Amino acid sequence: MSHDPVMLLEAYRRMRAIREFEERMRREVQMGTVPGFVHLYCGMEAVAVGACMHLRDTDYIGSTHRGHGHCIAKGVDIGAMLLEIYCKADGVCKGKGGSMHIADLKKGMLGANAIVGGAPPIAVGAALTQKTLGTDGVAMAFIGDGASNQGTVAESLNFSAVLKLPMIFMYENNGYAEFTGTSYHLGGADIAKRAASFGMPAEKADGVDFFSVYDAVGRAVAHARAGNGPAAVEAFAYRWYGHYEGDMQKYRGAGEVERLRQTSDPLVRFEARVVKDFDIGADELREIDEEIAELIEDKVAVAKAAAKPANEALYADVYGSY
Repeated sequence: MSHDPVMLLEAYRRMRAIREFEERMRREVQMGTVPGFVHLYCGMEAVAVGACMHLRDTDYIGSTHRGHGHCIAKGVDIGAMLLEIYCKADGVCKGKGGSMHIADLKKGMLGANAIVGGAPPIAVGAALTQKTLGTDGVAMAFIGDGASNQGTVAESLNFSAVLKLPMIFMYENNGYAEFTGTSYHLGGADIAKRAASFGMPAEKADGVDFFSVYDAVGRAVAHARAGNGPAAVEAFAYRWYGHYEGDMQKYRGAGEVERLRQTSDPLVRFEARVVKDFDIGADELREIDEEIAELIEDKVAVAKAAAKPANEALYADVYGSY
């Protein structure tokens, strides 16, 4: 699969934006400025970006509680995300959703979802819409290794296979279902094989390697767009931080996180590859680093100073009409 330098620079920009965004959110949570729970995506940037680089605004994704990376990879405005996380009136969901419920239908982002295994049925509904309307659009659900054990996922796999829906099951195996390792909670220990048992192509990808994810998801998306039904990809990449920010992580081995930072950094691996094999200089990447750092700094300041929703907003958007 071809890798255009312009596309690669955009991929790096999105991965760097996720990293900078999440590291800043971590600091803000520690300072007590962000309300509610925050689940960080650091270490997994190549998965969201490698997958979403194949998607259009008219394609749909369903997310998880760890959704910031998915939002940024799908093109949701970072300033609007920060306003939402700070529960401000101009947030992408008017300040009512917060970190775990960011949605932006203009970008095909059906919402982060605090319900484990909640995204696949929603995304399958979007895939059914694409097929019914006769588009070549697709839908994708991001699914954690813990969520892969949910009945909703099995039902979604079967439903999409029976109706040959343009659906991609994007499994993010980050090693832990909240506080429980895959060696304990994952019967069979092979998520991709589970998906394949429903009669769809299913691949494994290195979730730390953008190129591995991008190529595998590219094949899955092409399969679905061509009307051949669903496909699945399982990408493995340890999350660097706890299940939520503040998690004591007593279930992790001594020195595990420090080792991951040194050996399993998607951005470091990406830079080494593009500098070596493509016409991209390290100086171009440093310019992007500076640009993103300034953007995050500016948008955080705006979000902190922004107005909160009025009390009357509590009664708005309670019911929807169709």
